[in-house]
Amino acid sequence: MERHEMEAFLTLAEELHFRRTSERLGLAQGRVSQTIQKLERRIGARLFERTSRKVALTPVGVKLRDDLLPAYQQVQRALADATAAARGTRDVLRVGYSSPMAAELVLKTADKLAARCPGAEIHIQEIQLSDPLGPIRSGQVHLQITELPVDEPDLAHGPVLIAEDRKLLVHHQHPFTRSAAVTLEDLATTTIITFKAAIPPYWQEYHCPNQTPAGRPIPHLVAGYWQEALAMVGAGRGITFASAQAEQYYARPDTAWLPFPHLPRFEYAAVWPRTSISPLARAFLQTIHENAPRLPANSSSQ
Repeated sequence: MERHEMEAFLTLAEELHFRRTSERLGLAQGRVSQTIQKLERRIGARLFERTSRKVALTPVGVKLRDDLLPAYQQVQRALADATAAARGTRDVLRVGYSSPMAAELVLKTADKLAARCPGAEIHIQEIQLSDPLGPIRSGQVHLQITELPVDEPDLAHGPVLIAEDRKLLVHHQHPFTRSAAVTLEDLATTTIITFKAAIPPYWQEYHCPNQTPAGRPIPHLVAGYWQEALAMVGAGRGITFASAQAEQYYARPDTAWLPFPHLPRFEYAAVWPRTSISPLARAFLQTIHENAPRLPANSSSQ
């Protein structure tokens, strides 16, 4: 499998949109389509279902994405480390982020730290919600800014860097859009779109409860990636949650964002291996706390 085929497939699997994929890759949209079609012919099965309204992974496409992504990320990391070594860079730091809000803070911090440590090389990569702790454990990243809670014996985390109110994402014609206020009990009448089993159960329950306070079960539906969850909401297959600030990045005409103060805020903090943190990673942590926004008055500090 050629590298450009992997990049086209994995980017489309994340975006589920040919135009956005072509923009990210800097290719003509027709070139992306031709690459995917060629790959499908070689495999002998369709990887994506395409209609005029949406793009979705087939079961074969889901399996290929899940099998291919870790290997591709490992190759990218190896190339980045080799490039840094060839340049004579003293230190390499790989930092992950799991949301656009965290990305802005990470990029700002990386620029500031690079100015302070000219010999260092800092690489940034997105962490998928379907496997939030896999990259930090495998060494793909040295630290990451991610959603709490994180309660793992091998991982440490710092204080809250970002705190955001929670919103409920529903189809724009969902009955919830006509309610004066949606409660936790109302969730039993719909389906929550959540993510794959690599997410710890306590994290899943914190963000997407399995039952209401009265004990009524809340149906769940699994998505592989955030963009897939958005598409499922837009198709009316269920609802999901996001931080309030995320609306400016992910607003869609088929989706409504409703206030939902009945579950905790989204809080983001730095996470790193408990037994391994480099001096450059410590310097990054110090710098990111300098750049972090002022937290709301009632935000907790971890």
